[in-house]
Amino acid sequence: MEVDLVIRNATVATASDILPNQDIVVKDERILCLGQGLSALFKARREIDAEGAFVTPGGIDSHVHLHQDNSPTGDTFATGTRSAIAGGTTTILAFASQERTDESLFPVVEEYHRRSAGQSYCDYGFHLILTNPTPKILQQELPVLVKDEGISSVKLYMTYQPLKLVDRQILDVMTSTRALGMTTMVHAENSDMIDWITERLEERRMTDPYYHAVSRPNIAEDEATYRVISLSELMDIPILIVHMSSKIAAAHVRKAQTRLLPIHAETCPHYLFFKSDRLRGEHFEGAKCVCSPPLREDQMDLDAMWQGLKNGTFTTFSSDHAPSKFDHPQGKKAGLVNGTTSFRKIPNGLPGLETRVPVLFSGGVLKDKISIQKFVELTSSNPAKLYGLDKKGTIAPGFDADLVIWYPSSRKMTPFALTNDMLHHDIDYTPFEGMEFENWPRWTILRGSIVWDRENGGIVGQMGYGRYLKRGRSTLSKPREVFVNEFRPY
Repeated sequence: MEVDLVIRNATVATASDILPNQDIVVKDERILCLGQGLSALFKARREIDAEGAFVTPGGIDSHVHLHQDNSPTGDTFATGTRSAIAGGTTTILAFASQERTDESLFPVVEEYHRRSAGQSYCDYGFHLILTNPTPKILQQELPVLVKDEGISSVKLYMTYQPLKLVDRQILDVMTSTRALGMTTMVHAENSDMIDWITERLEERRMTDPYYHAVSRPNIAEDEATYRVISLSELMDIPILIVHMSSKIAAAHVRKAQTRLLPIHAETCPHYLFFKSDRLRGEHFEGAKCVCSPPLREDQMDLDAMWQGLKNGTFTTFSSDHAPSKFDHPQGKKAGLVNGTTSFRKIPNGLPGLETRVPVLFSGGVLKDKISIQKFVELTSSNPAKLYGLDKKGTIAPGFDADLVIWYPSSRKMTPFALTNDMLHHDIDYTPFEGMEFENWPRWTILRGSIVWDRENGGIVGQMGYGRYLKRGRSTLSKPREVFVNEFRPY
């Protein structure tokens, strides 16, 4: 049989197993079979010798902000997904963001389709950010978007004045998302605490970037996390709390999980490696690391994030790629006007789409902080299950041939210190500048096609090869069927 691709001598890593000496056979964009000694049975248009290296499923970054109006200097779908494949990510889930004045979600989704169509190097889908959840939207529009667009997740904010919902609105949304089997994501910080502290810092002219972290203390995340877990328990609905950074907040999640509540959580690379002292520095450099929740002051919070990755508190590991250029008046330097600083005006967010997978591989797997199986679970398998990507997230027959081939121990990649000019985003800095990497994706393969070849041209995929993904229901985040039938709005 003629096939498209055979990868020989692979050490296949999934969320449950390590399988050495495997051949992976790819035909018509899917994995046809894998096993030992298969390469002699097939005539392949192309063969790759993995030389015993780990082969992992393509990364799924389920928390990515691209081409959003509130980030005019950020990445587009073209530049963001270009950087994704260079870092071993083959699928992203980006946000279609509703403005407070939008009375319908349909034009919002149409607009994000216009921004992304033909622009993506990798496969992609949308989450909906809900800021104006009217009865019409919740009862009439969401069912259509689930059915026709395959959008099976929403994100809610408990902070930021243009975005936040009060508890009653969150409960209204939960009623509909529960009935539809949608995954409900929540940014959990106490908005009133943050605003109160911010006003008092400004009165004292304590407005340098470092005070952004002071204005958003751990307790603001801890309280909001506990509160949204309580709302979830009231509604008996699964939720995902995004980009967690606090030890106590993570402990709230862990305690809820031990009571068998369907609470999922996510953390990000910057909460593993950086502390709030990164917000200090001359020449406004600290603005580069302004994000929300902020980087934390105490090492115990970073250690707790690692612990949460290992013990299952965190279901997914995402970049929260929400970058703004640094040296631009509409970027991070919007917080610097005529020599006067204002952390309130600094756009929140960091670049991290390209570095997410390599950071956890080099800084986690190769440092024996997590296993390769846990790495696959966090970066690929769990996001696929959580967000209804039923052909993604593992290496098995019938699944999309989304694969990352690493460098083998017998042919070690020369370690290097990362610089921003090595990356493929459209941002003028990386918070991981200077970090040493001992491995990086050698090849990235999307649906059987090589899109990244580190030693032969780098980006070899084509813009527009990435497809929009209509997603199904989550297999991790499901309400009980009796309630699905009772609350279904259509």
